[in-house]
Amino acid sequence: MNQFKFGLNTSTIRPSGLMDKIKIAASAGYEAIELWNDDLTAYEEDGGSLADVKSALEDHGLTVPTVIALHGWLNTTGDEHVQAIEETKHRMNQAIAIGSQRIVASPPMEKADLDLGGKNYRELLEIGRELGISPAMEFLGFVQGINQVKDAWKIIENADHPDSTIVLDPFHIFRGGGDTEDMREIPAEKIAVFHFNDAPASPARKLQTDADRVYPGDGILDLRQMISILRSSGYNGVISLELFNPSYWKQDPLEVAKIGLDKMKSVVAS
Repeated sequence: MNQFKFGLNTSTIRPSGLMDKIKIAASAGYEAIELWNDDLTAYEEDGGSLADVKSALEDHGLTVPTVIALHGWLNTTGDEHVQAIEETKHRMNQAIAIGSQRIVASPPMEKADLDLGGKNYRELLEIGRELGISPAMEFLGFVQGINQVKDAWKIIENADHPDSTIVLDPFHIFRGGGDTEDMREIPAEKIAVFHFNDAPASPARKLQTDADRVYPGDGILDLRQMISILRSSGYNGVISLELFNPSYWKQDPLEVAKIGLDKMKSVVAS
């Protein structure tokens, strides 16, 4: 029996409407779905209710491992930080309203102060604890600072908070020049979600962007090794298909979701 749950990050079918994304994820056979704050905001601005979103998720039997994302919090101080924190509270409340237990906390594009980052991440976690949600630390392979597992883990260590977790992602490990073996340092209970994707042979690693991501198994990454490490850790959470490929966006979204799920299952089973 598979120990993982399969999820769809809605970036994979970005052009679809919010409610359509929920229906597609369920119809394709996913157990979980990751939604984006920007989609939730747009839905509200169009007169929609987050209570209706939560009801739709429940009706379709979908859990929400994370909502994406919090920005501007890590490297800021003073008034800029105060403003960033107000926005993070708003985004946390959106995630809570649809039933998510976690929200992704993204790093800045520039180089980061890891000590300040740890302090500010701890602040986020304390706010989240008061509100009822846990921010999960993310690294991004294309940023200048926190672009590897070890960088995000250092933020977590500096925060020294029981609610801290990390978001793992094959593409970002590859793009940031990281080492898959770094995943072995992460206990299962500290993994918020495992984003699933692959990277093509070209363009060159340092030139790749999110748009270059391909279906799991269609690229050059050793995803089987990553799955093996996850299994060994005892992780039994969500593996979530996260792609941003414009060529997939032009295709039938239900078909893309189905193909993605089949390819994820194939890699996990191999």
